[in-house]
Amino acid sequence: MTLITERPNPGAARPYAFPGVRRLEKHGGTVIAAHLPGQILASSVLLLDASAARESEGREGTATVLAKSLEEGTKSRDSAAYALALEGLGAELSPSVDWDTFRVGVSAPVPMLTDAVRLAAEAARTPRLDPSDVARVRDDEVTALRMDWAQPGPRADASLRKALFSADGRYSRPLHGDPTSVAAVTVEDVLAFHEAWMLRPGVLLVAGDLDALDLDALAEAAFAGTSGDPLPLEGPLGVPVPDRRRTILVDRPGSVQSTLRIGHRSPERATPDYVAMTLAATVLGGAFTSRLNHLIREVKGYTYGIRGSYGMTRRSGRFEVAAGVQTAVTGPAVADTLGEIRRTQEEGVTEAELEVARSWRAGQLSVEMQTPGAIAGALASLVVHGLPDDYYVTLRREYLEASVEQVSEAAARHLSVDGLTLVVEGDAAVIRDDLAEFGDLVDSEI
Repeated sequence: MTLITERPNPGAARPYAFPGVRRLEKHGGTVIAAHLPGQILASSVLLLDASAARESEGREGTATVLAKSLEEGTKSRDSAAYALALEGLGAELSPSVDWDTFRVGVSAPVPMLTDAVRLAAEAARTPRLDPSDVARVRDDEVTALRMDWAQPGPRADASLRKALFSADGRYSRPLHGDPTSVAAVTVEDVLAFHEAWMLRPGVLLVAGDLDALDLDALAEAAFAGTSGDPLPLEGPLGVPVPDRRRTILVDRPGSVQSTLRIGHRSPERATPDYVAMTLAATVLGGAFTSRLNHLIREVKGYTYGIRGSYGMTRRSGRFEVAAGVQTAVTGPAVADTLGEIRRTQEEGVTEAELEVARSWRAGQLSVEMQTPGAIAGALASLVVHGLPDDYYVTLRREYLEASVEQVSEAAARHLSVDGLTLVVEGDAAVIRDDLAEFGDLVDSEI
């Protein structure tokens, strides 16, 4: 028996309203809060300008080691006492670092949030950073990275980043460093990074029932004892795209698959073309129904999945296609991928494809914004990328109202099939000849 079904059509978009945003300047810092009436749980994020971009050359991963050391206690509590203090509030701490910020998030029941923020600030401003703890955290991170880098993908990612951002210093190296750079991080490096970047007030983001929260008290809890003005923002890195393709081969002897990382530079997150670019990328490779996934997975059977998307930070962006394909079909898979990128660049999108992409993006936005943590994360985007407070009020509507002409023009403007860098990680002895036709071929130095 053969069962045949038709793909369901997108349904009508249901209403969604982003919560109202309030701002407060107090105690030397800024509080930005979203009102979620009736919510029992609240989330907050202390946003500090202590990103991975601040790290020294050869010590990439310092900020990550610091972030993972914050739960090892503070100057006034050891790790056990600090953990008990969090547990007593029903709170959860979540430090993290990215290209733009250092984030110390904490969630707790609404009545406990002020005390939880005070604990988060204690960890951020006065961490214990005992040398033995920092060394253990670093060594654990090195071990995890070595395991990760033993798998397909990280070397290809690093090779593509190095190729695209070779002139941009820290941005040319992996976000969390590599096994060598993290192994080189010393306790002194972590202490110096903390002293240099973590003691300014920053911004506190709050998502919860503001009728039951005291924003003044939250500001005092987050910013007490801090000083210093915000650091000046650096401008975009630019969008240099080569005028000819190049191919980088990362040798992985005996590999039964080839890992593809194909991309070029793109604008930063604040670009006015963000919505149209995102929709174009969704049609091309950003959803299961995309052109790339349909051809490379469903029709040709070369892969379990392939994705194409724009990744954007405050200062930079890149378009990237990622997939793992069978070694024997590496050449055809690359050729078909380039063909779909070229078709999207030159011909744009169709109304039928865009209808699905509009509905999916708008629906995904609504689904993602269901928790206090997600709302706090959305507030972070407003701060990091200089977006207006009503940005999410209009974003969903812009997704739904984007026209074929707007999206097709964005694809033509921001895709460059001839300027792509192709990184292929696989068995060089088997696939080298298959890659020669796609651009200047060199071996990776990573």
